Amino acid sequence: MARSATSETAHVSPPTGSGDSGGLSDGPLVGRERDLGLVSGLSGPWAGGALLLSGEPGVGKSALLDAVAAAAERDGTRVLRASGAEFEADISYAALNQILLPLQGLLGRLGSPGREAVSVALGFGAGPAPERLVVCAGVLDLLRAAAEDGPVLLVVDDLPWVDRASAAVLGFVARRLTRDRVRFLAASRTGVASFFDGSALPSYELPALDAESAARLVDLRFPDLAYPVRLRLLEAAQGNPLALLELPGALRAEQRRAQEVLPAVLPLGERLQSLFVSRVRSLPEATRTLLLLATLDGTGDLGVLSAAARESRGHADLRDLDPAERDGLVRVSSSPRRLVFRHPLIMSAVVEVATSSGRRAAHRALARVLADKPEQRAWHLGEATLQPDEEVALLLERSARRVLDRGDAVAAIAALTRAADLSPLDADRARRLSEAAYVGAEAIGALHSASTLLEDARRADPGHGSSLRSATAAVQLVLNGDGDLATAHRLLVGAIEQGDHGYDAEDPALVDALHFLLLLCNYGADEGLWAPYYAAVARLRPAPPPLLLVAARTWGDPAHADAETLRALDDIIAGLREETDPARVVRVGTAALYPDRLPAVREAAWRLVRQGREGGAVRRHIGALLHLCLDDYHRGDWAGVAKLSEEGLEACSTSGYTVCTWFFQYTKGLVTASRGDTATAHALAEAMINWAAPRGIRESVHCALHVHALADMADGDFDAAFGRLTAISPAGRLTPYVAHAAWVFFDLVEAAVRTDRHAAAVAHMDALRGTHVAGLSPRLALLAGGAQALVTEDDAEAARLFARALATPEAERWPFAVARVRLAQGERLRRSRALSDSKVPLAAALEVFERLGSVAWAERTRKELRAAGGFVARGDDGPGVALTAQERQIAELAATGLTNKQIAGRLFISHRTVGAHLYQIYPKLGIASRMALRDALDSADVTPE
Repeated sequence: MARSATSETAHVSPPTGSGDSGGLSDGPLVGRERDLGLVSGLSGPWAGGALLLSGEPGVGKSALLDAVAAAAERDGTRVLRASGAEFEADISYAALNQILLPLQGLLGRLGSPGREAVSVALGFGAGPAPERLVVCAGVLDLLRAAAEDGPVLLVVDDLPWVDRASAAVLGFVARRLTRDRVRFLAASRTGVASFFDGSALPSYELPALDAESAARLVDLRFPDLAYPVRLRLLEAAQGNPLALLELPGALRAEQRRAQEVLPAVLPLGERLQSLFVSRVRSLPEATRTLLLLATLDGTGDLGVLSAAARESRGHADLRDLDPAERDGLVRVSSSPRRLVFRHPLIMSAVVEVATSSGRRAAHRALARVLADKPEQRAWHLGEATLQPDEEVALLLERSARRVLDRGDAVAAIAALTRAADLSPLDADRARRLSEAAYVGAEAIGALHSASTLLEDARRADPGHGSSLRSATAAVQLVLNGDGDLATAHRLLVGAIEQGDHGYDAEDPALVDALHFLLLLCNYGADEGLWAPYYAAVARLRPAPPPLLLVAARTWGDPAHADAETLRALDDIIAGLREETDPARVVRVGTAALYPDRLPAVREAAWRLVRQGREGGAVRRHIGALLHLCLDDYHRGDWAGVAKLSEEGLEACSTSGYTVCTWFFQYTKGLVTASRGDTATAHALAEAMINWAAPRGIRESVHCALHVHALADMADGDFDAAFGRLTAISPAGRLTPYVAHAAWVFFDLVEAAVRTDRHAAAVAHMDALRGTHVAGLSPRLALLAGGAQALVTEDDAEAARLFARALATPEAERWPFAVARVRLAQGERLRRSRALSDSKVPLAAALEVFERLGSVAWAERTRKELRAAGGFVARGDDGPGVALTAQERQIAELAATGLTNKQIAGRLFISHRTVGAHLYQIYPKLGIASRMALRDALDSADVTPE
C-alpha cells in the first residue's frame, strides 16, 4: 500500500530514556479519547455512513485513522485502506486499486456490466475504458457484497493526493452509504483542495492537543528534557503532536539538558520541514525577507518590521506581506497591531529557507533599528558579525552580565562565548572563555563544556590559567571529578594570592573565589586549611563583606560562634526577603545551617527550588534543597525530607555535581536511621565514606559517622555509636573547625552514659560548657540541658535539669530532639523508682516517635513504659493507621521486589513520589525497611481507607 512521504502519525512509544530520536512508533494515543470516540462512530452524526476528517499538518490525522482501523478490526470489521500518493495522482483509479484489491475474489458476485467495468478500471482485466457511472455502481455493489460477510470500513488517508478518477468513485460511494453496513472515513489537510467532492458529507476537524495532553506526550517520549527546554518546545509546538515528537530530536544533547542555549528559532526535523518549508519557499522573495525580519525580531512590532524593511537590501514594503496573509501563514492582530504567525513552526521554516547571508543581512538591519535596546542590538550584531570586533564583543559581554543578573545562565554563557569568538586580542578571548566556564560550572552544571572552555582559554592565552575565574572553574572540575580537596585548596589559594585584584572587596570574581575557598575549608574540617582564608579576608579593602566573616564562624566553627556573630547573622538573614541573587541566598542559608536559623531562610530557599525546577541555577537548586531537607528533618517532616532528598540526588546525577551527592545521602540517612531502617542508613553512610575519605572531604565523613551512630543507637549498640562519635571529635573536646561536633554532642554523651563511660561523658559536658553551642539555638540549648541531666549523678538534680531543658522556649519546634530528651528523662525517672512520674514523659515521647514513624525509638519507649507499669495501646499488636488505596498498591508492588522507578513506570507517577509514599507506609505498618513489607502486608489488616 502506497503512503505519502508526509503522512502523519501521532502514536507514542513507551519511554525509552534519552529520547534522542525524533522517530515515532506504534503505541497508545495520548489525549485523543474524545476524538477517537467521535471518529469511531461511537458518538456524533456519522454513525453508519461517511465522515471527512481534516486538520493542520502534523496534528495526528493518520494516527487517528490507524487507531480507528485497529479498533474496527478487533471488532470483526473488514478494513480496506488506501492512501493518496503524489507520484500516483495522475494514474487513474490508482487509489481505488489500493482499497479494492483485497476484494478481487468477490468480483464474481457482480452482474456482468459492473464486474467488467470494475475489473478493467482496477487493471484486473482488459477492455475498453468503462463508463464512470458504471464503475461507480459496480464498486458500490462490490462493497455491499463484501458487507454480506460482515461490516466493512473504508479508510482513505491523504485525500488531496487521490487521483481524479478514484476520488469521483469514492465520492459517489460515500454519499450512498447511509443504510449500508459499509462506512467511509477519509482524511485531508485543512484548506488543501482535492478532486474529492465532500461538500454534502459530515466532517470533523481534529484539533491540536490540549496543554495537559501535549505535556504528557512530551514527558512520555522525552522524560529527560530539562524543564525550560520542555516549556519552550510545548510553546513552539502548540499541541501539534508531530512537532512535539520531532522538535526534541533536532536539538543537541546539551540543548536538551539546558546546558546550551536554544536557538532563537527552533530547528525543524526532516518531516516537519516537508510540511512547512515548501509553503514558505513558494512565496515571493520580498515576502520571505519580511517574514525573516519578523521571525528574527520575535516581537511582531509592525513599526520595527517596517523600519527594518527599509534598512534591508531588498527595500521590502509591508505590502509584501500580502501573499503570506492570503496563504494563511500570518495575520495582523488588531489590538495591539502586531504580526502574528499562524503557527510558531512557520517561523522555523522561514529560517530554514533563508540563506546564511540573508540571515546576517536581516540581523544587521534589526541591529540598526534597535539601537536603543542594548541587549537585542548586541545579539543581532553578534549574529551579523563574522570578523573579530571588540566593540561587538564588549556589547555581548555587558549583555551577558545583565542576563546573568536575571538568572539566565545559559544565555549568559552563549553571549560570553560569542563575545570570545569576536575578541581581537587573545587575552580578552581567554578572559571571556574563562568567565563562561565559571558560569557553566557554577550555575548549571555544564562541567564537560566548562572543561572545554577552560582548555580553549588556555590555548588562547597560556598565561591566563591562574585567573580567579579559571581557577574557580577548575576547582569545580577537580571536586566533581577524581581530584582531592587538598589539590583544589592549593589551586584556589594560589590563584587568590597571585591575582591582580588588589584585594578589592567589590571585585565579584575575588568574592566568589573566597566563598568557594570557605566551602573547601569547611569540607576539609581541618583548622590548618583556614589560615590562607583568614589572611585573604583580612586584606580586603575597604572592608570584608560581613557574610565572609560570619559564615567562617557559624559554618566553619559554630561551636565558637559568639553572640555578636549570631546577631550579625540575624541581620544578614533579615535582608533575604528582597534578595534576588541565588548565590547569596544559598550562602546565607549555609551560614544559618549549624545555628538552626534555617526556618528563617525557608521562603528564600523555596524560591530557588522553584526556579531550579524551571531550569534555574542547578547548584543553587541543590543547595536550597539541602537546607530545606535539614530544616524538615529537625521540624519532623520526614516524608518531606525523603521527597526532597530524591529530588536532590536526581539533580546531582543529571547535572554532574557528584560532589553534592553526599548531601542527600546524609539527609536520607538521618531519616532512615531515626526511623529504624538501620540497614539502609548504614549503607548510605558507607557510600558517603567510600566516596569522601579518599578525597579528604572530612565533613562528609563526619556526617556519615553521625548517620552510622544514629543507626547504632536505634539498634541499641551504644558502644559502636560511641566509637563513631568520638571519631568526629574526641570525648572531652569540641575540636575547632570540626563543625559537626556542635550537632552530635548529645549523642556522644548519651552513648557514653549508656556504656558506663561516665568520665568521658562528664569531660565532654565540661568541654561543651567552654563553647557557645548552647547559645546557638533553642534546639541545641534543649539538647545541652538534656546532656547535662544525663551526666548528673543526683537523681533530684537530674530531674530538675531535665525539666529546665524541656522548658526551653520554642523547644517544641524540634519534635525528635524533644522526644529524645523526654525519653532520657523517663528512663532516668524509672531507674530512680519514680515510676509514676516517668509515665508522663515516656507517653509524650512515644506519641512523637509514633507520629514521626521512628520505629526503633518508639519500641524502646514502649519497653520503658511497660516496665513503669504504663498502658501501651499500640506496638506489637500491629499498625494503627490504614493505608490509602495508592499506598496499598505501592506497598504490594514494592514487596514483589520492584524498584521505585519500576513502580513509578507502572503507576505513571514519579519515582520520587513512590519514595515519599514508602516513607509514609513503613511507620503505618510498624516496619523499618522494604524487606519487611511482604510479611507486614500478609499479617496486618491494611484495608485501604
